Parts: sequence; structure tokens; C-alpha cells
Amino acid sequence: MIVDKNINRKYLFQDYDPGWAIKFENEALKIKEVLGDQILDVQHIGSTSIQNLSAKPIIDIGILTPSIQDVQFFTSRLSPLGYDYKPDMSSMERIFLRKGIPVEYHLSITDARYGFWYRNITFRDYLRIHPEFVKEYEELKKNNLLETPESDFEDLSFSKIYNNGKGDFVQKILDLAKLDLK
Repeated sequence: MIVDKNINRKYLFQDYDPGWAIKFENEALKIKEVLGDQILDVQHIGSTSIQNLSAKPIIDIGILTPSIQDVQFFTSRLSPLGYDYKPDMSSMERIFLRKGIPVEYHLSITDARYGFWYRNITFRDYLRIHPEFVKEYEELKKNNLLETPESDFEDLSFSKIYNNGKGDFVQKILDLAKLDLK
């Protein structure tokens, strides 16, 4: 467990846990059962999918589907598994759901028309093969966490301070991945 200067924040980041991959696999099976042929691909994304990266212990799951136009289809099928639809965190590119109290899973459903899938898979895959950037990303998140006001800790997803610079870092990695393809 990573402990920072504020003891109340120690639970937010944990050292990489190989059990996160197992949690993903178990949850992915349940999701596949309820969504069936609407799933083109399911992937473990986000920080818990990157070996040796300390992270909040929330498993991010990405679902690629033919279309996200029928939000009701997905929310009605996933609700019995405990997923809550979050329209305020969804976008044109993805349907976003959460599961657990405290939150254990983030589920993003998208289709190939949008860049969400490509960005998340490319970012994850690049960090998996470039560990020198894993430590840089971890330090960015830890430093932001130290500066984050207590009022943001109810939900870090909305914290401007915690998320400061993460978008720039992600773009840097995506740019580097493009260069590697050339």
C-alpha cells in the first residue's frame, strides 16, 4: 500500500495487484453472459490493467459493441449485475456505468465509430511495453493526489486537481505510439 503525507488518503492508491486481472476476468464473464452477441470485444483498461502501476483499486472494463445508440438495452441488462448508469459521466463516445459501494468497477461501452476504444487500448498497450512511462504516470497521479483538496475525495473522477495533466500525459503517450507505427 502506498502511504502519502495524509493518512486518510492511503486507501486511494495501492501497489499493483495481479488479482486485478482475475477480478476483470470474472466480471467480464458475467457481462458477456448478459450482453451476449452485442459484445465484439471486452478488455481490461485503465490503470489496474497496467503491470507495476499503482492505482486506485477500481477495475476499468471496456466493451466494444456494434452500436451504443440503445442505452436502455445496456442499462437494463447490466442493472441486475449491480451496474448503475451514470449519464453525467457518459458522452457521445461511451455509455458509462459503475458497480459497487465503494465503487469496484467502471464500465465503458463504446462502438468503433468513436476514438474512445482506440485511445484506451493504445494507451494501455504502450505503457505495458514501455515501463519507463509507467513510473512517470504514477508520479503524476501521486503528486496530483497530494494536492487534491479533501472536498474532491468523494469522487476523484470529477476532481480538476487530481486529473490535472493526465490528459496531456495520455496525449503524449498516444503521440509516441503513433510515431512507433511509422
